Amino acid sequence: MQHFTCTCGNVLYFNSSRCLKCGSAVGFDPLTRSLSTVSPGGPYKRCANGIQHAVCNWLLPSTSTEVFCCSCRLNRTIPDLRSARNQMLWARMEAAKHRLLHTLHGIGISVPTQAENPVAGLAFDIVSTIVDPTVTTGHLQGVITLNLEEADDTYRQINRQQLGESSRTLLGHFRHESGHYVWHRFLAIHPMSDPQRQAFRQIFGDETQNYASALSQHYQKGAPAGWDQHYITAYAASHPWEDWAETWAHYLQIIDGLETCESYGIRVSTIPIPLIPLPISAGTLPPRITSEEHSYEDSAFLSMLQRWLCLSAVLNEVSQSLGEAPLYPYIITVPIARKLRLAHHYAKLWRDKP
Repeated sequence: MQHFTCTCGNVLYFNSSRCLKCGSAVGFDPLTRSLSTVSPGGPYKRCANGIQHAVCNWLLPSTSTEVFCCSCRLNRTIPDLRSARNQMLWARMEAAKHRLLHTLHGIGISVPTQAENPVAGLAFDIVSTIVDPTVTTGHLQGVITLNLEEADDTYRQINRQQLGESSRTLLGHFRHESGHYVWHRFLAIHPMSDPQRQAFRQIFGDETQNYASALSQHYQKGAPAGWDQHYITAYAASHPWEDWAETWAHYLQIIDGLETCESYGIRVSTIPIPLIPLPISAGTLPPRITSEEHSYEDSAFLSMLQRWLCLSAVLNEVSQSLGEAPLYPYIITVPIARKLRLAHHYAKLWRDKP
């Protein structure tokens, strides 16, 4: 996440709607990726969901005929707002969605609405299991469905414990489902070239294996022994599609985490922390798609990943110093690093691609 300041010099945050020092109304402009002042007759206007429900601080050009921002226009279904609890949970949902979109836009992946692009566009259905008990979080043909109750911290932590997960966050849900969306948009609608497909299968496995059967077996028997040496989470071991989505979510987490540190002036070095460095092979692409250009990118990726490992070690120590559980309960082995490397490769391929 970026570091923001008001024109008065006060620190602002991504979700700020007003400066607490000078009182100026502010909001986030996704076009310039900056927090800007909102004033009558100015170049910006607030999203209608910010005006009516105080759940969005994103802006639009004052000349726009749209009333909703580019984030809220992605919503196909929203909760019943007659309930104050629903509105509170929905605000948390929108905050997580904003962070997802900020990261995607930052790596050059635009997210059109389905009205703008019926084939490759995205839509969100945010529905509560209290209203519809059959609702499950997931993705289907460009529509991401999210269970509103996951925005309730107690509900989410109960699910985390029952499923034996080391971490379960609202933002993590958005990142994971975005992995399924980009798979659908870039790898299903536009089939991969043979080298790209073979590279995916070499790293993640054959995605054509029966998905329903694989998930059923996962929930009955759990992840195989030693899964943590090959998968970033136990759930990733269930099927190559889920392995991809979990890896993509983790990749976005790394990008966001390092950007936050660098934006706040924290320079992460690989030197102070006595970690065993990852071997060169951890940053390489499969031979079918490698090239001289990729060799340079391999080195840059490996350096980025090593910085992240150093940062995560510090984060874990700080969280435990505060009496909390480790903030980063993950292990990145060479096979997992190579999956992250392929995700990084695809992200570059998909920049500004319709």
